[in-house]
Amino acid sequence: MKRSQLLIVALSLLFVFYFVPAAFAQFGGITVPPSGDNQRSIVTQYIGPVKVSVDYSSPDVHAPDGTDRRGKIWGELVPWGMTNLGFGTCGDQCPWRGGSNENTVLAVSHDVKIQGQPLKAGSYGLHFLPGQTEWTVIFSKNYTSWGSFTYDAKEDALRVTVKPEKSDYHEWLTYEFTDRDPDHAVVAMKWEDLQLPIDIKVDNISDLYVQKIAEELRTSPGFSWRNWDAAAQYCLTNKTHPDKGLEWAKNAVAFPFIGQENFTTLLTLSQLLEANGQTAEAAKTMDKALNHHSAGPIDIHTHARSLQQQQKTAEAIKIFEYNAKRYPKEWPIEVGLMRALSAQGKYPAALKHARVALKQAPDAGNKQNLERMIKLLEEGKDVN
Repeated sequence: MKRSQLLIVALSLLFVFYFVPAAFAQFGGITVPPSGDNQRSIVTQYIGPVKVSVDYSSPDVHAPDGTDRRGKIWGELVPWGMTNLGFGTCGDQCPWRGGSNENTVLAVSHDVKIQGQPLKAGSYGLHFLPGQTEWTVIFSKNYTSWGSFTYDAKEDALRVTVKPEKSDYHEWLTYEFTDRDPDHAVVAMKWEDLQLPIDIKVDNISDLYVQKIAEELRTSPGFSWRNWDAAAQYCLTNKTHPDKGLEWAKNAVAFPFIGQENFTTLLTLSQLLEANGQTAEAAKTMDKALNHHSAGPIDIHTHARSLQQQQKTAEAIKIFEYNAKRYPKEWPIEVGLMRALSAQGKYPAALKHARVALKQAPDAGNKQNLERMIKLLEEGKDVN
């Protein structure tokens, strides 16, 4: 090989080893700084048992050379609507990738609704068609590509429209969960002075909880009566799946080698029998719970207070009075009698029990609370 040819080969290799890595190493193989120093980030939020995450690379308002691009992001750096990126296969039908570098990826572990529209569980490339008054958010089944260069509308799983809003200034593009409730959340893309809030809703979230609980009770958690009782209480408290709750409550009481008959499990069973319309059986089970050897004065008192909070005053009064007969000298019997008499408008009689309870108060917190209630009774007001 001639010397001139060797020189050409050497220069070619120099290009491969020194210039190619800077442009292409990020596509796989080694770890180097991200293109444009647009650092990768991921944000995750749970909506009950549903996991939602956004994985993205984050550009900043100031360009790599330090140029301040504030006021020139929307409609300029990020064009309105579809555009031609000058590379790739999408031609002049390229959306914005919602970040930098690889696809911005939104993943949901269960089926959800985005802006009221259904989206199946899975991972999606998140793209946008920005507009001055309204944006289109695109969820693409293709989530493994590099940016929007190979975007294909045929791969769309869902498109929704969202209105942009004014935001406090964000130098770095950020995805943030700005609202969170038991069955829904809002994830907002924020950059420069703009934010785009996207609503994510989970329908029938109680079904997911019950399904998850049922799966868990078939494994190690199912070897504890407390977990069976907690599962039954979930159904009772959330007024959902009463039949399943009753099944779990029965297991908490009598599941072979695991169930345990005590005040807690019998009380839960009684309440779920009631919820399933089995009133007579519920009453028998409640009586059994109240008379069980495990039922202490605080247990019974707490149940009576729960009845009061449910506006079942007459039942609560009976329980307070029963507790006084069973445990006449125990704390918090005097407190219960005070509440029972106060609920009937018998304030002077209630006041007597309140003063006795004050002397028995086991700690400063109870003492302060009783002093407050004594003042109310002295003013002729109910303490409940």
